[in-house]
Amino acid sequence: MADITRRLGWRHLRGAPTAHIRHHRAGRLVHDGPGLSFWFRSLTAALSEVPVDDRELAMTFHARTADFQDVAVQATVTYRISDPAVAAARLDFSVDPDTGVWRGAPLEQLGTLLTETAQQHALDVLARTPLAAALVDGVTSVRERIAAGLAAEPRLPATGIEVVAVRVVALRPEPEVERALRTPAREQIQQEADRATYERRAVAVERERAIAENELASQIELARREEQLVDQRGTNTRREAEEHAAADAVRAQAEADRAVKLAQAEAARAVQLSRAEAEGAREVGEARAQAQAAWLRVHAEVDVATLHALTGARVAENLPRIESVTVSPDVLTGLLAKLAAQERA
Repeated sequence: MADITRRLGWRHLRGAPTAHIRHHRAGRLVHDGPGLSFWFRSLTAALSEVPVDDRELAMTFHARTADFQDVAVQATVTYRISDPAVAAARLDFSVDPDTGVWRGAPLEQLGTLLTETAQQHALDVLARTPLAAALVDGVTSVRERIAAGLAAEPRLPATGIEVVAVRVVALRPEPEVERALRTPAREQIQQEADRATYERRAVAVERERAIAENELASQIELARREEQLVDQRGTNTRREAEEHAAADAVRAQAEADRAVKLAQAEAARAVQLSRAEAEGAREVGEARAQAQAAWLRVHAEVDVATLHALTGARVAENLPRIESVTVSPDVLTGLLAKLAAQERA
C-alpha cells in the first residue's frame, strides 16, 4: 500500500521498491515505475499500484481418482507480475488518492485465476490415476502437470503474470480410507517388528546357549585341571614320602653304622679295660703275694712276744670303739698280779 500524505491541497505519494506505480493525469501517463515518490493533486490523478515481488498462493482443493476416491490436494504456487502495465490494464490495481488503498481486490482475482487453472490440471491428471498410484507418485505427477498447465495457459501472460514455481505439499484421502490404507502397512510393520523381536529372541537364545556352552567347557576344563592338580599333588606327596623314606633309610643306616662303630669301640674299650683290669689285678695279686710273703717272712724272724704284741695291736684295731671302761678292784688286782708275774719271769 502506497504511503500518501497531505500538504495544502496537494498529495505526496511514496511507493515501495516492490510496488510499480502508474500515475495518469488527464489521461496521460505522468509517472511509471517502482519505488516512485512525487506530488500530485487528487482531483486530476489516476493512480495504480502493481506489486512486482514474488508472492505465494496456497491452495487446497478436492479431486476424485480413477477408482472414485476423494483426495485433498495441498499445493502452493509462487508467481509474480512481470508486466505491470499489462496487469494494470487487465485488472483493477487503482488506489484511492487519499488513502492509498486499492479500490478493488486484484490479488484475489489473480488467486482465483491461478487456483482454478491449477485445479483444472490437477483434476485432469488425478481422474486417470488410481488412489494407490496417486498416493505413491501423485505428488510428482500433479506438480509437473500443474507447472506445465500454468506455463501453457495463455491467460497468464496476457494478464502479465509469470509462474515462478509450483509445489504440491500433500495428497490425502478421506480419513476412513486413509485408516484402511494404513492397516496393511501397519500390519506389515507389526509383522516386521514381531519378526525382528523373534529374531532378537532367537539371537539372545543362541547367545545364551553359546554362553552356557562356554561355561560348561570352562567347568570341564577346570575339572580336568583340578584332576591334573590332584594327580600332581599325589605324585608330589608320593615323591616326598619316597624321599622321606630314603632319607629315613639313610639316616637309619647311618645310625646303625654309628651304633655298630660305637659298639665296636665300646667292645674294644671293654676288652682293653678288662685286659688292663686283669693286668692290674695280676699286678695287685703279685704285690699282695709279695707283701704277704714279706710279712710272713718278717713275722717268722721276730720273737713270740713281739708277735703277741702285734696280735694285740691288731685285735685292738679291730675291736669296736669303747667309750668308757669300768675297772673293778678285783680285775685290777688280778691284772696287776699277772704283770708282776711276768716281770719276775
